Order: sequence, then structure tokens, then C-alpha cells
Amino acid sequence: MKLVTKGIVLILLTLISSTGYSQATGLELSCEHLHFIEKRYVDDHINFSSLTPNLEIRTIDQMIKKLDGSKIYLLKKDVKKIKSEMRGVFAKAKKRDCSPISKAYDIYRERVKQRVEYAKTILNDKKFKFDKKTELVLDPDSRKYPTTISQANSFHKKYIQFQISNYLATDLSLEEAKQHVIRSYERVLRRVNEFKDEDKYVMYLDSFARALDPHSSFFSKDAIEDFEIQMKLSLEGIGATLSSRDGFTVIEQLIPGGAAERSGKLKRKDKIVSVAQGDEEKFVNVIEMDLRDVVRLIRGKKGTSVRLTIIRKQDKKTERFVVSLKRDKIKLEDEAASIDYVERKVQDKTYKIGLLNLPSFYADSRNGGRSSAKDVKKLLAEAKKKNVDAVVFDLSTNGGGSLDDAVKISGLFFRLGNVVKQSQKDPTKPAVALADVDPTVDFNGPLVVLISRISASASEIVAGTLQDYKRAIIVGGDHTFGKGSVQSVSPLPRGLGALKTTVGMFFTAGGKSTQHRGVDSSIIWPSAYSTDEIGEKNLDYSLPPKEVKSFLSKEAYVSSGEGAWKSVDAKIIKVLKDKSLKRVAKNDEFKKIVKEIKKAKSKNKIIKVSELLEEDKDNQKKEDSEQALSRDEKKKKYMERADIQEALNVAADMASEYGGAELTLGQKAVEGENKSNN
Repeated sequence: MKLVTKGIVLILLTLISSTGYSQATGLELSCEHLHFIEKRYVDDHINFSSLTPNLEIRTIDQMIKKLDGSKIYLLKKDVKKIKSEMRGVFAKAKKRDCSPISKAYDIYRERVKQRVEYAKTILNDKKFKFDKKTELVLDPDSRKYPTTISQANSFHKKYIQFQISNYLATDLSLEEAKQHVIRSYERVLRRVNEFKDEDKYVMYLDSFARALDPHSSFFSKDAIEDFEIQMKLSLEGIGATLSSRDGFTVIEQLIPGGAAERSGKLKRKDKIVSVAQGDEEKFVNVIEMDLRDVVRLIRGKKGTSVRLTIIRKQDKKTERFVVSLKRDKIKLEDEAASIDYVERKVQDKTYKIGLLNLPSFYADSRNGGRSSAKDVKKLLAEAKKKNVDAVVFDLSTNGGGSLDDAVKISGLFFRLGNVVKQSQKDPTKPAVALADVDPTVDFNGPLVVLISRISASASEIVAGTLQDYKRAIIVGGDHTFGKGSVQSVSPLPRGLGALKTTVGMFFTAGGKSTQHRGVDSSIIWPSAYSTDEIGEKNLDYSLPPKEVKSFLSKEAYVSSGEGAWKSVDAKIIKVLKDKSLKRVAKNDEFKKIVKEIKKAKSKNKIIKVSELLEEDKDNQKKEDSEQALSRDEKKKKYMERADIQEALNVAADMASEYGGAELTLGQKAVEGENKSNN
């Protein structure tokens, strides 16, 4: 499982125009910029102030991972040689000598050529047969780099069987699968040969950033544009999700409301083979073109036109046609906050529950721009008008985002006060407190927050803060991801890219860091994400956790009148937990999850290709069926999730219990410790 978290972004980009940052005029990243950029990183980073020998070693290790993280191409002696060639790279970059980076890449490129030739020799052999009895260790962390060409060939031969099985799972013939694998190797070699110096420097700088900590990174011109789209939840283009498959750009999904969907002429799995601007410019062939370059051709200003040549395979026939589309602004609504209303009966009374789903903490920094905090506030106002008895706040798939929005959203559920503290680079300076300053309690009823191990960063601030103030009960997976750091994004001059740098650690109002430990659930259910592989503590160079004194604010609590809310104490948690775990024990969906977790844990590191083939076929069917779902069908599937259903049950129980309960003030519980902190 590949996990991607947005993290907390402290400073949002404001300079990217609608034409796209990647198209802005500017300098090409070159060797002379590297030392300057490295210094910019360590000037701002929370843990580093200089270019240390240890940081150089870590940078080289990350570079090797970027070159060959799968351990397919490089030999053990190549790794040793790269480390030797790159020793002193910091000092050489200062002198504008980037030959160590080029030499490392040259070693890698030569090995890629060898592997491609070997693969073609194996696959072009008429005696080649698919051997589903093949066994191999895929996980690179469980393998060492091969010491000889013979060892490399031995593993590669098995790996080719694995690649063939991936294509056979899509119902291709063996001969078709062989040709697809050959072409995939040829594409790898072509891209390796086409790698420019600028591409090498981007890879090196990202390796440097990743050596600082897991969440610092280097944004190239294109990556910065993608980042802005994530934060704004909007882009200008045709409204289609694209992928690269076997050299073709394939339409994976049509975004509702986008130009592609409105045209009625495009479908999932259509292949884009050429692109032309406007009504008169010539078509550019995009077969075998890098997906990022294809996307750059298709994206553009609202109101401009783009023409696409499409190939569609249907009923064993291949159709070729041209579609002209007018680009438009597209809102990525599937990533935006949304609310649904569900009724639950407890004993003889029916309760209305608001299910508030927030997939990310987005924020458009322009005046009047959209933000998750504004959207959640509106949805809570709607929920109040509908007289909901309780709210389930779903952060179970939320990987984070805007720090400012995390603070504001936390404050929607209590009066006002401290939410989070951010540490500073200078250890002699105190952590800076960020507080909710809006005295309005937007929702004061029973609150359930649903989390999992992929709830990260800003999600952990909200969940942790609401837990610290005893404002909500946290339910779901055993704990959140455990990312307790803050990143800033700083654009470089002249269009060179941007730096994402970890500038601080954050602490929730109880004084706890979420780093490594995350936020614990009070009621734990089986979760497919509750595995040892998922979590901050497993990442390279993860920062150590810290703590500060509690800084809870007594002003957060409202004892009576408008906005008064009841604390979640140990007694109510026990009542809700007992009821929930009885239901969970009988639930068939949770039982399936438990079986899957046990199956995953019992898996041997040595994998059989026959097993992978069956898994791939199942996964292919699932992927195709999921991507073919309409928005309504996706919503239905979401609502049927076992954790969603149980969170709604807990919320109904909570509403039932609180309906006749005497108000319990959380204020008294923290008044004493706040006297010394306020």
C-alpha cells in the first residue's frame, strides 16, 4: 500500500497564475543553484543548521534509493562506487562542481541498459514459458543488492515472471504480455537516456530534503503546480483523471461537471494519442510521452480550446476520432467537505445524525478563496438548522493540509482558546500558541471523530485537540498516523521550484506531541490500515517525539446557555464502548477485516507468482468496478463501510445517553492546571 499524506502546510503559495507555474518564464535549475538551495533548507529546518557529514551520508543513501529503490538494477559494488563518487558532494556543489551527481547517474544508467538487454533476451527467446511456480522476495527491504551479475540475473529472471503475471491478469495472451513487458523496458531505457541535467538536480535536491526528515521535499516547477491544485481543490483544464499505461495516456475518470464529461464524447479507458492547441495548431503525438508532459499540453487557461485524438477499443473494434474541448475551471468536489444525514433508532427514540466527511484540509490563500474551515462551518450551520442530535466527523482518510484550517475547524466545536503550539528552530524561544479566536460554538451537541492510521497531521491536531478538551470521543482504528511536524512551502526565485521544509513540531492543547504516538481511539475497531507498515515511526529519519506543558484554555468551555456542551468523561466512554464492541463482535464486515489482517500478517516474505496472479486478477476487477462507479454509487459504497456505520451507531448512543444526562463541565477538570499557564 502506498501512502501519501499532504501534511501540514504553514505557508501557502500565492504566486501561481492560472497559466500554470510550470509554464512561467524563469531559469532552468542548474549546478550553480544547488548550494544556495541546500543552505536555504538548513537555514529554515527545525533540526539542522549546517551541512553536516551525517546529512551528506543520508543524502547519498536517499539518492541511491531514488535511483534504484527496488534493487533491480544496481549491484552491491555499484552502490559502494556511488557512495565513493558522491563523497564530498556538498563541498563540490559549493564550488559549482556537480560531477558526483552525474557520475552516480551514469552508473545507474549503464546498469539499466544491461537489465533491459537481459530482459529482452529472456523474453525474445521462443522457449520462454510462464512459470507460475516461481517464488521471489519482492520487498526490497528484505533483500540485499546482488553481488554479481549472475545473482542479478537470477532475481531478474524471477521478476520478469512477476511482470508477465501482471499482464496475464488483464486477460492478455502470453505473447501479448511478453511484448508489453519488452516495451515497458524500452520506455524505461528511453526515459533514462532522456534525463536532463535539470532532472538529475531535482532528484538530488529531493534526496537532500528527504535526508532532513520524511516530510521535507523539493518541488520542481511541475510538482508545485500539482501541490497548488491539491490545496485549492480546483484547476483549469478538461476535467479528466489520466494515467500512463503501456505508453498510452489513458482516461481513468471523468470529473463531474468538467468539460470532458459535459461533452458526452469521452469514456473511461479512452486513449489519447495526440493533442493540439486551439482550432488550427498541428497535433503533437503523445504516444510514449511522459504523462507529466501530456498533462502540460492538455491543461490551460479557462476558455481556451484543446483537441484530442482518441482511440477507443469497443466490441473488438478500434475507433479513432477527434474531440474538441473548451477548457474550464474544475472544482474537485470529491475532495471537499460534505455532509449526509442518517437516522438511527435507540430504544424507542429516533435520532438524526450528521455525517460530516472531510477528506483533506484545503485552503486557497487568495482573498475570498475556498477553504475547508469555511466549508465545514457552513455545513455545521446547515446541520443545526436540520436539528441533528449528534455529528460524526470523518477524518479517517484525511492526510492533512492547512494548519490554519485545522486550528479554525477545531474551534468550531468549543468557545475559544488554544488549539496547538508550534516549536521554533531556536530552542531558547518558546513554542508559539495558535488559538481559535471566534467565540461562536458552531456545534455543541454530541461529537464522534472517526480516525484511522492514515489520518495524519492536521487531522491529528483536530482529533487530538478535541480529545484533550474532552469535547469528542475518538473512534475507529487504534491510532492516527503519528505525524507531528509542520512544513512551510517557500517558492524559489526565477521559477526554480519551491522548498517544502519542516519548520517546527506541533503539540495539541494537552501538551502532547502526536509525533510517532498519534492520537489514540477511545473505542477501537478492526481496521485494514492498522498494520505495522503504516505510521510515522517507520519512515526514514523521522523526528523524535517531544512534549510541552499543557496549555488548555478554560475559555473553551461553556457551562450554560447558548453553546453549552458536555464533556466526554470516562463514564460515558465506558458505556459507549461496551455497546459498540458488542455490535462489532457480531458484525460480518468487521470479521472479514480481522481475517484479512491475520492473512496479511501470516504472509511469507517469499511470494508465489501463482498467488500474485490470482490477487492481481481480483485487484484488477475491483479497480475496474470502483473506477466505473458513478458519484452516487461511490457515496453508497462509502455509507456502507463498516466503520462509518458503527460511528453512526456510537453517535446515536451518545445522543441517547446525553439526552437525559446532567451537564458535566470539562472546565473543572482543567481549571487547576490552567491557573499556572494562563
